Amino acid sequence: MKIINRSLFATVVLIATAYGASAQATANATASATILTAISITKTVDMNFGNISVQAASGGTVILSTAGVRSTTGGVTLPATGGTVTAASFTIGGEGAYTYSITLPLVAHTISSGANNMTVTAFLSNPSGTGTLAGGTQTLTVGATLNITAAQANGLYTSEAGFNVTVNYN
Repeated sequence: MKIINRSLFATVVLIATAYGASAQATANATASATILTAISITKTVDMNFGNISVQAASGGTVILSTAGVRSTTGGVTLPATGGTVTAASFTIGGEGAYTYSITLPLVAHTISSGANNMTVTAFLSNPSGTGTLAGGTQTLTVGATLNITAAQANGLYTSEAGFNVTVNYN
């Protein structure tokens, strides 16, 4: 009887141990993070619509492409001495091969000559919407539309505060 009790006791202990071991399990995980090079934007060239002539009877627009090429609408003409014409240019820097989003001004930007004003609208960029930092840098160019009223006063029109272009990693 003693042998049966010992066998029974050993069986109960084995069953209890096996049951207890299967009721709990543990796993191990690690934590990690990757710090990216901060994205940056640096202006390299200001936007310049160049020399413009306007008829007294009607205004119009000068459309400056991202390549720095101008076209006109309405009573606006471009003199043969075009002056300095440039799309705005920026250098974007950051983590190589990463993409980024581009945010351009959504409201009119005012340029002034004394008490006289014109507005710059319809900003566009190349690349448009998003860019890729191949090798960690990319050039971003920005064009826009200059709105000119009839009999716009002559003068050099500039803005005290520039317009903002924002880039963010996607």
